[in-house]
Amino acid sequence: MARKIIYLPLDERPCNYLFPREIFAGTDIAVAAPPAAAMGKKKTPGDFQLIREFLLNECKDAYGAVISVDTLLYGGIVPSRLHHLALEELISRLSLLSELKKRNPELALYAFQLIMRTPQESISEEEPEYYGECGREIFLRGYYRNKERLGIITDEERQAAAAVKIKPEYIDDYLNRRRVNLAMNRATLELLAAGVIDFLVIPQDDASEYGFPSMDQAELRAVIAEKRLGPSVYLYPGADEVGCVLLARMLNKVKGGTPRVFLKYPSPSAPMVIPCLEDRPLDVTAKYHIASAGGVSASSLVDADIALLLLIGADKMIPRPGAAPGRGVDVLSNLPECFEFARRALADGRPVAVADLIHLNGGSPEVLSYIKRAGLTMKLAAYAGWNTASNSLGTAIAQAIVYHYYGDRPEHRFFLVKRYIEDIGYCGVVREKVASEIISRGLSYFNVGEEDGWAARRVEEELNKFFADQLPEVFREYRLEDARLPWKRMFEVDFKVKER
Repeated sequence: MARKIIYLPLDERPCNYLFPREIFAGTDIAVAAPPAAAMGKKKTPGDFQLIREFLLNECKDAYGAVISVDTLLYGGIVPSRLHHLALEELISRLSLLSELKKRNPELALYAFQLIMRTPQESISEEEPEYYGECGREIFLRGYYRNKERLGIITDEERQAAAAVKIKPEYIDDYLNRRRVNLAMNRATLELLAAGVIDFLVIPQDDASEYGFPSMDQAELRAVIAEKRLGPSVYLYPGADEVGCVLLARMLNKVKGGTPRVFLKYPSPSAPMVIPCLEDRPLDVTAKYHIASAGGVSASSLVDADIALLLLIGADKMIPRPGAAPGRGVDVLSNLPECFEFARRALADGRPVAVADLIHLNGGSPEVLSYIKRAGLTMKLAAYAGWNTASNSLGTAIAQAIVYHYYGDRPEHRFFLVKRYIEDIGYCGVVREKVASEIISRGLSYFNVGEEDGWAARRVEEELNKFFADQLPEVFREYRLEDARLPWKRMFEVDFKVKER
């Protein structure tokens, strides 16, 4: 008998709306999400009334629910950075979670709610319009204020802080929203303390060691410590992968299992590398993801149910796809040994997953070469190499846990092929190529005109070339079609993988 799990995504992009359901397809976990019409689009918030109606109707007979609190309150991840909603309205919306638990006291309720990010660059693509004018200055204001509060600011930094100029109306709008959102983080912790929420993740999108988010995180940690909530709430870097991770946790609850995951690194220093846009060593974050998914890390392969290769340079994460790997990968890391290990682990009956973290924002063609030479292309329990390290980690861990219970199946293969094509083919190779072509047509990286227009057709052509050239044996069995560019930009892609 299938268990129904209700899922309210962080937004309507494929990584949030589709990935979790694709990972769980073909299992006895039925993931139910709101209709696309309820989810909004980019800066347009989702429809609260439609979302409310969906949750009230579907949760009454569900086993569990995984809820994006940002979507419930603000209508999505981007609207959470733009809204002007009153605190009273937001508290009213949040109370819906109590109503769901009241109507179905047995409902297992897992939730996640972001700390509002502060990007380091002046880009308004996903922020208020004024962020394009003074985003860097807003980041620096928080950066220096945080260091000042900690008593570690230097005289040179004090001078730099004094030179940061921002229009009062801009910084007031920004800080007022931060205060409201932080108050809602606290309100959600109250629901956790009251037992309405059973487990909570507070992920940090685009984290940095110092800044406004770091200060907010410190305030929330103080509340967590005061209320002794530590075992029930985790704070760590991430965002778009958390839906997958919490659904994996729900699966472990259904199965009564705690998968043990052995972490394999390519160098002794790799566990201590702090990935781009994150605020702590990779090993710390990886173990948070495993624990959030309902697993534990294993001390040896003998004790493990899953082997996870975390592939990153010995000294740093490379900031962009396609850049030369450099000494940290070529000399100080040992990728060949990692894949010999993977082959041995698989031969011993341990599922093997790969988190390709060498580059920010895309997988590595070199890693694909190792996967192919080791004969692992369609034998992996998971592969991910998209966007941030945490995005890839959470996706790979969730897919591997599903594989742990259900093994190889057609739906698993579809998603695995999709990851190779999207993460390595699109993010690592094709995106930059097509982006360089669109300017002559009056288009731009953040505005390609249409989701399924000329740029999407060029992307589909190039992805099929990559697919045929790099994965010819797989290409004979699967085809790629219906490519589109969500949010009419080059950053992400969506497409279908089907059997021939």
